This record gives sequence, structure tokens and C-alpha cells, in this order.
Amino acid sequence: MKTMADKIIHFNTHLAFKGTLPPGIRIMNPFREQPGVVDIMTTFYRKFYNDTRTRKLILGINPGRFGAGVTGIPFTDSIRLADPCGIVIPGIRTYEPSSVFVYDVIAAYGGPKAFYKDFFIGAMSPLGFTTLKPGGKEVNYNYYDSKALTDAVMDFMLDCLRKQLALGLDTRVAYVLGTGKNAAFISKLNEQYGFFERIEPLEHPRFVMQYRLKQKEAYISKYLEAFKI
Repeated sequence: MKTMADKIIHFNTHLAFKGTLPPGIRIMNPFREQPGVVDIMTTFYRKFYNDTRTRKLILGINPGRFGAGVTGIPFTDSIRLADPCGIVIPGIRTYEPSSVFVYDVIAAYGGPKAFYKDFFIGAMSPLGFTTLKPGGKEVNYNYYDSKALTDAVMDFMLDCLRKQLALGLDTRVAYVLGTGKNAAFISKLNEQYGFFERIEPLEHPRFVMQYRLKQKEAYISKYLEAFKI
């Protein structure tokens, strides 16, 4: 019998967007672009998902350049991957604020082993997007930042969501990261397709770190309370 790790690794290594993106938007596929990411991702999922347990889904937006864009693991930069996950990427050190908050939540839950035994973190688009600002700086871009991009990747996202659910996930609830556009989009999608019995929106980790840092402990408590559902 295939483990959840087997299924996740297959899903990640077969991700491919074959459509056409709007001008100025680039798709980011770390599993094909970044040397060593497949090995890192494989090590992580073999360590924490090498079983057939059913897990609850935490659904994010799309990968960022310094988290999953480097490690292949949602909301996990290289610092958090090393400690507390115990997987070191030689010569690479990346920092993502969202990863800090997520791993504070994970620590409060009981640590990576306990957390990943119960949850899988996915994304509406498991591949990321970037664009160039004036001056040439590359920045993250979200699937909902323009209607043209949302329309272009809609079929891809629906296909990816169905495949993520097939990994072995509990569909009674989806914890959606982002109480604004991401939650609104997924709620509307859920009304149409009935993927989940309920949607539980939670403030996005980046929002907490950027705008509510002094209240971080309160938001960690809110996550833990929500996870009791």
C-alpha cells in the first residue's frame, strides 16, 4: 500500500502548468528549477508522512520564493527545515516570516512530529508566481492578484485541489490561510463543487507577522482552538 509520503512525492514531482500565463507573470516550479529540491522534499515527507493516516488540510495560496520556493515544503524556509525539522540544506539559508509564525504554531501544537501527523499543508496553486517590479526586482504574485491570472490557472488549481484531496485528507473541514481574498475565493468554489463540509478561515501567517506581531500569541491560540474542530 502506498503511504501518504509516496502520494505527495508523486504529486509534487508531476506538477506542471501547460497553459498560458498573462504577460509579465512567471510560474515558479521549485521541483524542476531548483537543484536538490526533490531530494529535500522527499526526505521531509518520508520523515513525517510515511504512513496511511488521514489528515486535515490547511490550504494556503501559492508558494513564496523563500519558503516552498526553496525547500519544496509549504511555509518552511531553510532555517525551520533545519530546526526543528532536522533536515539541513548545505550552503543555503533562507528566511520567510510566514514560516516563523507557522512553526511557532507547530511548536505550540507539540512539534513537527505531532503536527504533521494530523495536518497536511497544501495550496490552491501548489506552484508559485512571480512578477518584476519597476527596476527589475522579482516579487511574489498571488493567483488572485489579477482576474487574468485567476482565469488562466483555474483549471490547473481545480485539478490540483482534487489531487491533494486524493492524498488522504479529511474533507469535513478545510483550514484556509487568509481571511480575505483566499477565503472568499475558496468559499465560493466550495459552494459550487462541495469539496468540504465547512471552511474555517484563519489569518494568513504573513498578515500576522507584518501587521499583528504584538498579538502573535493570540493568533497562535486562535489557530490551536480552530484545530480542535
